Amino acid sequence: MPIHELAALGAATCWALTGLIAAGPAGHLGALAFNRARQLFVTMLLGVYVLLTGSWRALDPHLIALLAASGILGIFLGDTLLFAGLNRVGPRRSGVIFALNAPMAAVLGYFLLGETLPGRAVAGIALTVCGVALAILYGKRRDQLHVWETVKGPLWIGVLLGLGAAAGQALGSIVARPVMASGIDPVLASMVRVGVAGLCLSALIALPIPAVKPRAPMTPTAAALTALTGTLGLGVGMTLLLFALSGGNVGIVSTLSATSPVIILPALWIRTGERPAAGAWAGAALVVAGMALLFQR
Repeated sequence: MPIHELAALGAATCWALTGLIAAGPAGHLGALAFNRARQLFVTMLLGVYVLLTGSWRALDPHLIALLAASGILGIFLGDTLLFAGLNRVGPRRSGVIFALNAPMAAVLGYFLLGETLPGRAVAGIALTVCGVALAILYGKRRDQLHVWETVKGPLWIGVLLGLGAAAGQALGSIVARPVMASGIDPVLASMVRVGVAGLCLSALIALPIPAVKPRAPMTPTAAALTALTGTLGLGVGMTLLLFALSGGNVGIVSTLSATSPVIILPALWIRTGERPAAGAWAGAALVVAGMALLFQR
């Protein structure tokens, strides 16, 4: 049984479901308040593991500084923009736009880290961009009425938020790459990144600015769903990905774990009762094809 490949698909499924589950509490609380609650909960979970295993002893000031910068870029900015975009354009569009973080990271790695960018990777980037554009522009039929397919405000603002989220994630990955290459415990690194992002959001929300305050008070339902998104996306999903990378081919695992834009479509169909448009399927397929070329070794 291809257990590592199945784990990569499991990770992609977790991230696809996270987008669906997050739509409710993120809309209720607002992107900032939802993301802060999610991050603080996950930091607590990861902190218990770090304390029990003693992996915290591996930290030094230089690593903390790099991980903090990565957390600010990838999680504080990236995740907050992602959920702000989700509130505007729904989980399907925000998910497919966020998939651009992989080609963005490849381009940044080429310019900033001197990594190679062969012709097939360039072709993969082009396919991914075309797939995202197709899914955004032709991903909805006229008879689709569910609120998740409704664009709130100008479409271009939601697209910019998604692009900002992808760019933040890509930059965060680039900054964290040398730290992860040192052999640090991934759970410890995640705890620092998520914890710093949670502290930044807490400081921002504490400012006397009405626009950054929670939209509504936390309810038991919102709290439960928020905790579930953190556990499913950052806990189970990331653990499955790390397991997949421990024994699977990196290119295959990376491609399979990037299939969230496709997996979310049948999940949306089941959840809303509305079949996604042909453009959504075609765009998602192009995104995955682009990822396959991008991650090919």
